[in-house]
Amino acid sequence: MRIAILTFDGFNEIDAFVPLGLLNRLSARGWKAEITGPTSHLTSMNGVTVQAQQPLEFANEADAVIFGSGIYTRAIAEDIGKRGALLDRLRLDPLRQLIGAQCSGTLMMARLGLLADMPACTDSNTKPWVIEAGVRVEESPFLARGSLATAGGCLASQYLAAWMMARGAGLDAAAQALRYAAPVGEKDAYVERVLAVIRPFLPDAAG
Repeated sequence: MRIAILTFDGFNEIDAFVPLGLLNRLSARGWKAEITGPTSHLTSMNGVTVQAQQPLEFANEADAVIFGSGIYTRAIAEDIGKRGALLDRLRLDPLRQLIGAQCSGTLMMARLGLLADMPACTDSNTKPWVIEAGVRVEESPFLARGSLATAGGCLASQYLAAWMMARGAGLDAAAQALRYAAPVGEKDAYVERVLAVIRPFLPDAAG
């Protein structure tokens, strides 16, 4: 499973690095999540500069994609259709890929037409723009339908990563990865709380 964590200048570190760290706990199963961006180096909202591991177009061939958030997300989303627009370089396929978004990353999914009539999660600052894009926003930390998911609030990135692991490798694998990262003395409670959030959105939830 190859995962593109879409990252742009001004990115939110939590939204990029929490999924990166959690998803790569499954590296023994062949999983590899990578920071994916339009330039070779990307600087976060707090001035941390990182080297992109993959170019933006890697997202088109990846098995899964996460839209991270950042302080320039609205500008990036509004450029769609204009000459040189970054998001116009994406050709994502929900029939083949798991696709998720964190906070203002939801606006990118909305502007790309990926959400259709699906309700979504985002942060409070981005909410008006997502609604303006024609998407209904719910006050929830996590929502998913089929191969698409959104999370709202920086620390909800754990739910997005857990959902992706559960979808791709099963609940047991997701639980093991979460347990490794969970606070000592709280591991059972932490893992169960995260899984309780995502479990209703897994394909076998009705069963």
